[in-house]
Amino acid sequence: MVIEYLGHSCFKLTESTGTSVVCDPYGDVGYVMPQVCADAVTVSHRHYDHDNTAAVGGNPTVIDAENVRSLPGVEISAVKSFHDGQRGKTRGENVIFKFRMDGIDVCHLGDLGEACTAELIDSILPVNVLLIPVGGNYTIDAEMAKEYVDRIMPDIVIPMHYRTKGCNLDIDKAEKFLCLFDGDNVSETDGSSLELMRSDLIDGETKVVVLKRR
Repeated sequence: MVIEYLGHSCFKLTESTGTSVVCDPYGDVGYVMPQVCADAVTVSHRHYDHDNTAAVGGNPTVIDAENVRSLPGVEISAVKSFHDGQRGKTRGENVIFKFRMDGIDVCHLGDLGEACTAELIDSILPVNVLLIPVGGNYTIDAEMAKEYVDRIMPDIVIPMHYRTKGCNLDIDKAEKFLCLFDGDNVSETDGSSLELMRSDLIDGETKVVVLKRR
């Protein structure tokens, strides 16, 4: 499978036969989303920076909390959570999406804002690749994100929803999150994509991979 970072909290996931899903396409956040096509789009919640489904070409199926379905080669499931630490009273609900493709379990946490609990962790395990917000303010912050990583123990962590060049949102840079890990376990790619096979995930140690925005 291939994971491509499109900016903000948006990724394109493509399994080996070509079926693809775009997660949380965004509107203008100081930069605009690149042109992309997909078979489906998942929406974690209805905020402008996560539900710009019109930006995705290919007449994709829209998958949200009320319309969860799988695709050929891609099993999709959803877990309801909260966008804040007050059980949704401030920012509402958030949907965590899980994808299983090519034998790899990928979890996109959306705009998760609630504290880590055993119940929530149990509902999303197992996870090989964790796509996690780290910028704080509107979501969990770096320290809370680190707690999720420590509890979930994925093979690979890819941070999202943090301040990058051009971003106009009041969120932190990724460095606050990255500095919480041993530097030997943190790497930054030269490009926006990461290609994975199930056999790549065998050493049992969590690696943090920072993808460049396409």
